[in-house]
Amino acid sequence: MTVDIEKVDPAGTPPSVAPEAIKAIPVRHYGRYVTAVVAIGLLVSLVYAFAQGRVNWGAIPDFFFDSRIISGVGKTLLLTVLAMLMGVVLGVLLAVMRLSKNPVTSAISWFYIWFFRGTPVYVQLLVWFNLGLVFEYINLGPIYKDYWSSFMTPFLTALLGLGLNEAAYMAEICRAGLLSVDEGQTEASHALGMSHAKTLRRVVIPQAMRVIVPPTGNEVINMLKTTSLVSAVQYTELLRVSQDIGQTSGAAAEMLFLAAAWYLILTTVFSVGQFYLERYYARGSSRSLPATPFQRIKTNILSLRGPQGGTA
Repeated sequence: MTVDIEKVDPAGTPPSVAPEAIKAIPVRHYGRYVTAVVAIGLLVSLVYAFAQGRVNWGAIPDFFFDSRIISGVGKTLLLTVLAMLMGVVLGVLLAVMRLSKNPVTSAISWFYIWFFRGTPVYVQLLVWFNLGLVFEYINLGPIYKDYWSSFMTPFLTALLGLGLNEAAYMAEICRAGLLSVDEGQTEASHALGMSHAKTLRRVVIPQAMRVIVPPTGNEVINMLKTTSLVSAVQYTELLRVSQDIGQTSGAAAEMLFLAAAWYLILTTVFSVGQFYLERYYARGSSRSLPATPFQRIKTNILSLRGPQGGTA
């Protein structure tokens, strides 16, 4: 009689057994489905409510590319760019003054930021607009002299009101960016014989841009929307033009919807520009740059196709 003897490992350990595959069961998030249904229901209700209103939707495409609307869009963009440029230049100057060891310049910068951040921009616009009630002339000596009403045009009023107010916020943004750079960078630059101005320009500011750019992009978008306030000082930007057309055409609400659509388009364009600017300054600080919108779309399309070239 033959007896089968199980082969045993020389070390005396039993033969290894392959572990059983784990069957993963995904967790079902029923709350997500409920939230999605509620959100869709609210959206449908909102669309239905607007559909029941007496809104002349045809007036929006009729005036969307009207020459007056396009002119208002151009003036809005011009005011946004110039006011932000003024705010950035003055903001950098105020930030450097705030960080200065000179108590006089530091105090001046602090007072400026305290005043312009502490008062509404709408009030500041009205103050600039109504200064003609206090000053009949503007007299700068041999340089310039004229009536205040002739000098302070609606455009200059809007530019000063928005630009000077924005400088206070940009000063704090720039100060935060400058403080984010390690002091060792400045000390090393001074040890190499670089002046303070050259150190700021070539060492500190390029590194601080990674911190400065994101909130500055938000300020640009906010400035674009804040330009709607300058209609109070008789400047004919997008909102004021839309209101004028609405009063003459009898489609006041429709023209406000039109203005809102243009603001959405412009803010979207600025948001895309902000994304690529942040991506540019992220080089060297991140191992992998964030994917662009086109790269995300391509990735999603490929994921929907599933694995390619699989074996049967």
